Amino acid sequence: MTENTLYITGAGVSAESGIPTFRGSDGFWTIGSINYTPQEMATRHMYQNNPEEFLLWYFKRFASYRNVIPNKVHHFLSNKKLITQNVDGLDGKAGNQDYIPIHGRLDKALIYDEMDHLLELTDAPWDEVDELTDGENNDIKIRLLDAFRISKETKKPELGKSLRPFILLFDEYYTDQYRMSEAEFWMRNADHYIFMGTSFSVNITNIALRYAIQNNALIEIVDPEPVDLGIPNIKYHKSKAQDYILDKFS
Repeated sequence: MTENTLYITGAGVSAESGIPTFRGSDGFWTIGSINYTPQEMATRHMYQNNPEEFLLWYFKRFASYRNVIPNKVHHFLSNKKLITQNVDGLDGKAGNQDYIPIHGRLDKALIYDEMDHLLELTDAPWDEVDELTDGENNDIKIRLLDAFRISKETKKPELGKSLRPFILLFDEYYTDQYRMSEAEFWMRNADHYIFMGTSFSVNITNIALRYAIQNNALIEIVDPEPVDLGIPNIKYHKSKAQDYILDKFS
């Protein structure tokens, strides 16, 4: 039987390109805004009720790594079956044409709707605001509202008209917009799971782990500080993903 390996990656992989992990000391989920925690900011509720702050928060995070290039791990994974939690798009830049960005991609946008049917993705209009990155926040907010088709008068997004970043938010759920059915098909049929750079703090890794256990699959975890899951027969590699692939595949 041919081995069917599925790679599942988290922020630790892109950290090697210089992108902060989400839950580290300088992470995006550790550092919020002046008035809101990240768990409050990265929500559909915030987009609906305070789109200026929501878009500014994401803009400043996207602007901080939009020109980052893929590292050796992304290139190694470019021809692998891959589900990533990362929204940076680096796996696509590395050449993987069929990877599943299960939490979305910050360089893409879609029409604001009720999440009840599939929508076409477009390039997110961050470039329209880029020239103001050194300007005052209020100027940037106005430009962001225009770019995402949100009225500057009402400051409320409109269903079927306004744009939103293609990001799975904390108060949303996995749908086929994020290729969830396809991801589950891959998980059901894998017999070797390799988790890289993830702290197992999001749902998708736990879903994958359940499938791996059901399949009696080989499970490997690659991380400088791997989480001990208390499950027998897991192989832990206490290393960065780049060191792991150099050691195992070079």
